[in-house]
Amino acid sequence: MNTLTINNLNLTYKNGFQAINDISLKIETGMFGLLGSNGAGKSSLMKTIVGLQKPSSGTIIFNGINVSENPGHIKQNLGFLPQDFGVYPKISAYDLLQHIALLKGISNHSERKDQILNLLEKVNLSDFRNKEVHTFSGGMKQRFGVAQALLGNPKIIIVDEPTAGLDPEERNRFNSLLNEISNDVIVILSTHLVEDVRNLCSEVAIINQGKLLTKGKPSELIAGLKNKIWSKPIEKNQLENYQSNYRMISQQLIERELYITVFSEQRLPDFTPVHPSLEHVYFNTLTPKP
Repeated sequence: MNTLTINNLNLTYKNGFQAINDISLKIETGMFGLLGSNGAGKSSLMKTIVGLQKPSSGTIIFNGINVSENPGHIKQNLGFLPQDFGVYPKISAYDLLQHIALLKGISNHSERKDQILNLLEKVNLSDFRNKEVHTFSGGMKQRFGVAQALLGNPKIIIVDEPTAGLDPEERNRFNSLLNEISNDVIVILSTHLVEDVRNLCSEVAIINQGKLLTKGKPSELIAGLKNKIWSKPIEKNQLENYQSNYRMISQQLIERELYITVFSEQRLPDFTPVHPSLEHVYFNTLTPKP
């Protein structure tokens, strides 16, 4: 079992901006969702975890070793799949993995070859190992990204907005691959897409403006909203009035009709009760309390 423990983590940049505000988390082997809008502090937290920047205060402990004092420890055990995985033109999948493996310190030729071939098989790219990576589809590039992240047998993998731009079939294939990997290592899925977290993660944390707003198992967070989510269609000119009188957590057009969703612990007779979802948890968490 791998364990990442974050205790009272703070990060303030030289300009005075506080990117991380007293975050504490415990993450174990499996898939962990870090959910938040763009600019919420996800990237700052990820960079601090992997040792690219030092926290102002607090500690990060990975498998019993302080990462801030020993950044090399987590880097030796880290796989990273960024949102935009850039590749060299005119180089095959096999040769690019060979290059990355050498950079990761896998010096033994036969060990390197075996690992690369096994990973290409794992991500279903064996038949394309001699094809130039820049010609791959979006989904193939993401699966190649997983292969390079797994080089060196990491114990923690950080995945940043992985399914942006993928079609539904590629997205499902990619998510299945992530789910399989998380049986053996920590996978931190950093995203603003609630659906990916709901499908994949057994634990989730929602952050905003550098603060941890809530954390827990998605099923338990959803259960906490039972009989508290309500919806109804309204006219557009009524929106301001409803915003003033109800705790509105979202609004959306359905077949050109405007529907609002509100949170209320009391029954609302002119509203329809809604089965809560993780999306409702997310919006309700981000909505300022009255």
